[in-house]
Amino acid sequence: MTADERADNQSIENGLTRRQFLVASAATAAGAVVFTGCQNVSHTEFQAESRVRVAEDVLTAFENWYATTCTQCGAGCGTIIRIIEGRAKKVEGNPDHPINLGKLCARGQASVQEQYHPDRIQGPLKLAGARGSGSYTPISWDDALGTLVGNLRNLQSRASDVSFISSPLNANQAQIADRFSRSYGAQWMTFDPVNEAPFREAARRVFGVDVLPEFDIQNARYILSFGSDFLGTWLSPVRYEMQYGVFRQGNYRAGQFQPRQGRPRGYLVQVEPHMSMTGANADQWVWVQPGMEGMLALSMAQVIVSERLGNASAASSFSGSLDSFAPDRVAQQTGVPAETIRSLARDFMSRGPSLALAGGPTGAQTNGTETIAAILTLNAVSGAVGRQGGVRLNPPSALEGLPQPTAPNRFADWQQFTERLRNRQVQGVLVYDANPVYGLPDSMKFRDALAAAPFIASFSSFMDETTVMADLILPSHVVLEDWGTDVPDPAPGYQVVSVQQPVVRPLYDTRSFWDVLLTVGDELGGAVQAALPWRSFQENIKESMQTLQSQRRGSVPGNDFETFWVNLLQRGGWWDVARSGSSASTPSSAGNAANVKAAVFSGDPQAYPYNLVLFEHNTLGAGESAHLPWLQATPDPVTTMAWETWVEVNPTRARELGLREGDIVSIESPTGKVEVPVYVHPAAPPTALAMPLGQGHTQFGRWASKNGGRRGVNPMDLVDPKLTDESTGALAYGATRVKLTKTGRRVDMPKFEGTANEVGRQFEEEKVLQYTRTT
Repeated sequence: MTADERADNQSIENGLTRRQFLVASAATAAGAVVFTGCQNVSHTEFQAESRVRVAEDVLTAFENWYATTCTQCGAGCGTIIRIIEGRAKKVEGNPDHPINLGKLCARGQASVQEQYHPDRIQGPLKLAGARGSGSYTPISWDDALGTLVGNLRNLQSRASDVSFISSPLNANQAQIADRFSRSYGAQWMTFDPVNEAPFREAARRVFGVDVLPEFDIQNARYILSFGSDFLGTWLSPVRYEMQYGVFRQGNYRAGQFQPRQGRPRGYLVQVEPHMSMTGANADQWVWVQPGMEGMLALSMAQVIVSERLGNASAASSFSGSLDSFAPDRVAQQTGVPAETIRSLARDFMSRGPSLALAGGPTGAQTNGTETIAAILTLNAVSGAVGRQGGVRLNPPSALEGLPQPTAPNRFADWQQFTERLRNRQVQGVLVYDANPVYGLPDSMKFRDALAAAPFIASFSSFMDETTVMADLILPSHVVLEDWGTDVPDPAPGYQVVSVQQPVVRPLYDTRSFWDVLLTVGDELGGAVQAALPWRSFQENIKESMQTLQSQRRGSVPGNDFETFWVNLLQRGGWWDVARSGSSASTPSSAGNAANVKAAVFSGDPQAYPYNLVLFEHNTLGAGESAHLPWLQATPDPVTTMAWETWVEVNPTRARELGLREGDIVSIESPTGKVEVPVYVHPAAPPTALAMPLGQGHTQFGRWASKNGGRRGVNPMDLVDPKLTDESTGALAYGATRVKLTKTGRRVDMPKFEGTANEVGRQFEEEKVLQYTRTT
């Protein structure tokens, strides 16, 4: 224990309340963070000159690198942060971390821009005008905590009328949130507008485990991907991109890149209704009618079984007859020619080790879980489960006693919650790291319903669409200022625990949300105080890490806890390659049924002739990163578009409608309408319109919105909220049909270079449907 920590503990023991401690620690040395960094980077220039006599045009400070964890998406990549004179200058991937091995995406790089964002909320605020006006008055933390605790104490007798909304959490963050909500009696709801709930449920059914499996892309020879954009935004894209490079060219051994010795390059087939980043890199791209991916997978299974391409137990992997899914019977419905189906099935079984993936828009249908389960079962048919180049099952978390990663609430839960708000059955709402006003379809009118809650408190660092509805704002630290832990899901085939440490002092008068919850629990007393016994969130994390240290295994050495703790922070986490998952799966019959139901769509095909295909933006995600200008300016890798929403239109259809790039069109569904410019895409099918998510904010800073208005549009406003996945209740955001109407207006498209029109002229409409490219 350091001298600072001993002083902090003594102060608390002498009667200083946790609230007083938090307020005091922000302004005194007692709250100084003791950083644990990696070894200093050596620079000959600085070694040769005295630090106090360096020339004026030379940077006078030495640099330090600190290991932490990226939280810009759910993958949990390890990062190292370059610090000079106490300021974060650069974010890089941690070369020691097994999730990303030193690689990092644009979103991770932008963490430093979030740290110094000019639109961060700099201290507690209290509403000074009408809700939604954005008129706030600065207040002290003591007043803010007093107001928060006072409201929660008044509502404690009817705590079930209080709701706590957050993003999906895991590890120690989930433990604090779970204990607080349970002990107080509040309803805890987790929000993720575009989640993989159907994929997670299908994986549980097929593989019989609660944690996601590891897809061994780098050792596969043939990959059949249904909608999973693993080179773009799916699950753990940095890890998958790294593995894809190995799949294509070589192999990693002890951190070194080595060419394959006589091994052929892997072959990738992407099956999807919209050409994604992964589709653009595939050897073969196959268009499929939205909602028919499961039927295509079952048709492949019928070929495998009827031609006896698999092992003797292949037929038993499906409970039910496959005869009705023969290629000739489903070709028209799926949009995939019968011979292509047979070719895919034969190649999948003969060019192994083969791997079948599914996710993204494939699961965004009313039959999403059943569809993905049918696709994943192909891995069992080919014998890919538990072997190299196939599906490796991950072990449970090494942090025993902590909650499993929280899954997003079912969309039906949000519909019920909206009704409760509207009927004034919710008295208090606490919001952390979630923006449901923006992320839910506009037709739900969630913003209007939220306005009926008597008390709303937000812990956001940015004024987003939900935060602007709050009566009280208690801004939280951003990632480079706060503590945290992460259990990657999916893990790389063995147990991993990542640690997030503060690498810079708080820039503004903000607080760790987790420390605020501990303070609130302390002042509420009773069961809440008993459920949250830790003095600080750091102490809570240390308690969990002591459990790891006591097991005397894994990557972090240390016979005593202090040595282990320092080594843990320097490394950025803990992992044990010897603690892998089981090689056998125990699938349930529900995951193997050959009875995928037909997908249901909103909108009459005659009135709404196009399928709406929504996909996550490569850097903005579903809108959670739209406030960062680096990510706004990063071009889409397929279209090179930036700073805007667009709709992808088939070239033949564009000629028929008299459309060209930049023309503004109206896209209308049975529940919503937006106006957006056209991008004529050579690989866009004539029966679908694809749009990226991520834009259309009315709040969230100067770069997310545009002169007080919207930048682009939010395509989620088109989605019919009545349609959900039948198994999980997840929003079926791919089940809406739309129509297109010209407006007569046009804009210049913000692209980086080139145009797809020249490329598009070589493709006829029928060729676009079955576009195949060999590299």
